[in-house]
Amino acid sequence: MLIRFLLLAALLAAAFWGLRRLLGGYSVTEPRVSLAAREWALVAATSDAMFPAGGPVAPSGGEAGVPAYVDRYVGSVPSGIRLLMRLLFLLFEQATLFVRAPGSGGRRRFSDLDVDQRVAVLEAWRTSGFFPKRLVFTSLRAILTMGYLADPAVLRSLDLAPWDIESPVCQADLLYPPVGRPRSEIRHTETTPPSDGTPLEIGGPLHPDYRGARP
Repeated sequence: MLIRFLLLAALLAAAFWGLRRLLGGYSVTEPRVSLAAREWALVAATSDAMFPAGGPVAPSGGEAGVPAYVDRYVGSVPSGIRLLMRLLFLLFEQATLFVRAPGSGGRRRFSDLDVDQRVAVLEAWRTSGFFPKRLVFTSLRAILTMGYLADPAVLRSLDLAPWDIESPVCQADLLYPPVGRPRSEIRHTETTPPSDGTPLEIGGPLHPDYRGARP
């Protein structure tokens, strides 16, 4: 009887510990649309390790709004792709239980690791001799990079922000609305003269959505 009680207690303790590691202890307060708190924490921790403050491009992953972008992106993809993305986040967050990070507390969840430990883990995945492991890293990096490059400050730092170009109105603009909009939203009623062919100047004005202090 005592042995059964001890076994039951051990199983309950293990179950509690497993649930606590999987779901508990996430203090995420940002408003979210699609990501669970544990997924937001993983994306935030990974993006700041992959795109650190003071790196080659000024904004960090968090400053560039990568978690919010991924939150919206996950909600926009088909359900099958969304499931795969959630499994990807779960794998990366919990993998340190089986392959520990260097340093003290290396078996903590990825989002709980110190910054240097997170960078070391990412590098280990990137350079692994096991192809599926590198593929997992590449998949996660692709998602985060899309979010990073969607930030206007990042594009300004890379000189990739679009310029403010006044596009002439042609005949087709009188017939068709913007992509994805109904015909009732056709914006133009008459054409305008074509461009005179003057080249754009380097350092010209940026599109209004991308304006800000140049780096």
